[in-house]
Amino acid sequence: MIAPSRGWEVEEIVTSHAVDTLQAQAEATRLRVLAGSASPLEYWMYACRMDVALLSQTSGFWQWRVRRHLKPAHFARLSPVQLGRYADALGKTVDQLRHVPQ
Repeated sequence: MIAPSRGWEVEEIVTSHAVDTLQAQAEATRLRVLAGSASPLEYWMYACRMDVALLSQTSGFWQWRVRRHLKPAHFARLSPVQLGRYADALGKTVDQLRHVPQ
């Protein structure tokens, strides 16, 4: 016997709200990247529905290093190997990682 459930409606609403929040963060960050106050890494982190802890875990960098790399000056000095680790973690190419959509 299958019983009707209303629990999925609540989960769908909560998930939809979380996705909307991440999309809004990504858009706000994209504008900050274009203004020069954030690194493209921060945009891609939010666009890929990640936070510092998850990006740290998937890239293998310590969280404090990820936070540091979110700053444009530090991001600009990343080596090709470091960029490659982030690109792999985010499912992007290094070239994509260096730019944000216009």
